[in-house]
Amino acid sequence: MLTLAIDTAANFCSACLWDDASDRVVAEEERDIGRGHAEQLMQVVERVMRSGGCDYADLGCIAVAIGPGSFTGIRVGVASARGFGLALGIPVTGVTTLETLAADAAGDARGPITVTVEGGRGQFFMQDFDASGHPLADARAVDEAAADKAIPDSACLLVGNAAAEIAEKLVASGLKLPALIDRATGNIATVARLSARSSHAPVPLYLRGADAKPQEGFALARADVKGREAGR
Repeated sequence: MLTLAIDTAANFCSACLWDDASDRVVAEEERDIGRGHAEQLMQVVERVMRSGGCDYADLGCIAVAIGPGSFTGIRVGVASARGFGLALGIPVTGVTTLETLAADAAGDARGPITVTVEGGRGQFFMQDFDASGHPLADARAVDEAAADKAIPDSACLLVGNAAAEIAEKLVASGLKLPALIDRATGNIATVARLSARSSHAPVPLYLRGADAKPQEGFALARADVKGREAGR
């Protein structure tokens, strides 16, 4: 079965064709764009499909990175994945960015892994995994100032784009932990591979409320429809 995986949850705009029968990448593309995922994702997908010599009818599953990460980026990826699934009549599976990073680091881990990535607004997003990349706890948002204290005593490895910063703070406390994979999300091929065992629905994983808030001063008063109808 061919799986199309997409990831727009962070700075990358990525797509991958994965053949689970042969356990190999058929084609992939990853662009470090920062923003503008909505404008580039379809082009990235089309290039991957052409490179793999596949038609959309050949796909058996869609995998999508559901976060945590960029609010806008996650929405773009999830909406696109669900659109593909609906149009093609095939299942869509979510994979978290944190479990993807843990899986990428599992080969270098001698014990539990803590994945920690920058969450913005003075927070890090964190989750603990065993050495094989299976979750030991739920994902959480932690204040940057307290992030070093949120690392379990059992942790043997820090992973993610906030790992080096936390590792440096831990040194001051007399604890040395290696830091790997300076990224906010894992390899796109790993997203595809993990989708086979994932139980996540294609729904955004947000660890805090949206950054954007309604401006009440510009809100329009709600129309009293019932009152108008009663006066007719």
